[in-house]
Amino acid sequence: MKKFIESFVNVWKIEELKNKILITLGMLVVYRFGAQVTLPGIDATKLQNLSTQTDQGIGWLINVFTGGAFSQASVFALGIMPYISASIVVQLMGIAIPYLQKLQKDGESGRKKINQITRWLTIGITLLQGPGYIYNLYKQLPGDAFLLGFSSFSFLFSSVIILTTGTIFAMWLGEKITDKGIGNGISLLIMVGILARLPQAFIQEFSSRVSENNGGPMLIVIEVIIWLLIIIACILLTMAVRKIPVQYARRTTAGDFEQDAMGGNRQWIPLKLNASGVMPIIFAQAIMFIPAAVAGLSTSDAAQTITTSFQNIFGWQYNLVFALLIIIFTYFYTAITVPTNKMADDLKRSGGFIPGVKPGVETGDYLDKIMSLLTFPGSLFLALIAVFPAIAVSLIGVQQGWAMFYGGTSLLIMVGVAIDTIQQINSYLLNKHYDGLMKSGKNRKAVA
Repeated sequence: MKKFIESFVNVWKIEELKNKILITLGMLVVYRFGAQVTLPGIDATKLQNLSTQTDQGIGWLINVFTGGAFSQASVFALGIMPYISASIVVQLMGIAIPYLQKLQKDGESGRKKINQITRWLTIGITLLQGPGYIYNLYKQLPGDAFLLGFSSFSFLFSSVIILTTGTIFAMWLGEKITDKGIGNGISLLIMVGILARLPQAFIQEFSSRVSENNGGPMLIVIEVIIWLLIIIACILLTMAVRKIPVQYARRTTAGDFEQDAMGGNRQWIPLKLNASGVMPIIFAQAIMFIPAAVAGLSTSDAAQTITTSFQNIFGWQYNLVFALLIIIFTYFYTAITVPTNKMADDLKRSGGFIPGVKPGVETGDYLDKIMSLLTFPGSLFLALIAVFPAIAVSLIGVQQGWAMFYGGTSLLIMVGVAIDTIQQINSYLLNKHYDGLMKSGKNRKAVA
């Protein structure tokens, strides 16, 4: 603990790193403040029905990712999710559209153009989602909650514009955190929104166990231990890699046979157990909204059964389909994001090879086979973590709000973003001749 504190103090000795952390914290505070500002024209004291809608189920999921802004009818009610949706669409379109494929190969200039396309698509998605959110307000809130009138066009128009502006501003904050601060800005905004709901969920669970004599403090301790074990499992899933050994051909210069810097060095290619991150869960959750929405258009008994089953995110029907979709999307997303053929070509150009495997096509096939074998246990592990909240509710009887932090997208995002941010801080410390956060904090001697 003492070494960790010393390392933490060393962070503030680096002026550039200190400024980046302060900028990041300041922008996160601005985002959290905006999440509490209610849309103009809505009585903030009449939001009880909207809060009830987000107490559980799909509404709870949406509210978590917006940091409570959804239930507050906030100017940030749509949060950063339209930007995430736009990024996913652009990434998927890059598989089929030659123009986007060309931009992906154009380096920094291509990346800037793709970012600009993503921003415009974000605006379009927000303009579509905005009226849907306002319609939901019309359904959930009483008529006297609308200060400008229940069906006022001026309220509808101004609210859609404000919601769009709020999403654009949140997107700008995320990009500025990435450029001027520390960590990935968009991911940090999502993580802060998730963390904002954590204390309330734990307090409600604690109150339920203690006040209602439903297990008592000892069961709370057991739940926290299980939660910490799941966090450790998520860290292992995020960090686990298979190291493929690589041998670089020995190069010599004419005359003195002096070895090149890379001559004969053995290195390795890291293939991650979970190369797709949380994207399969996000894809699967997006698909899981469809059955209930389509069935809701019909009044038949079968349609009502489907609606009830797929709106209950803790039911076995929902989680069975959810787990299968996660496994499928893990294979799909890994296939499009891990270019094994390109890795083989790059390795061949640099004079490297995998021992026992011919360079070129055979290396690509070998890497693809290893990646497929890794993806299977990785997808099962990811699916298990994703459905663990439902398992916690069924076996332990925890409240649904607290159970959502037992796995799924929320926990994986928190773990992944925390690891990424710590790694960036570590790189600053190491560059300034300090040990990282997880090691001793003594000043290192600069190597001449």
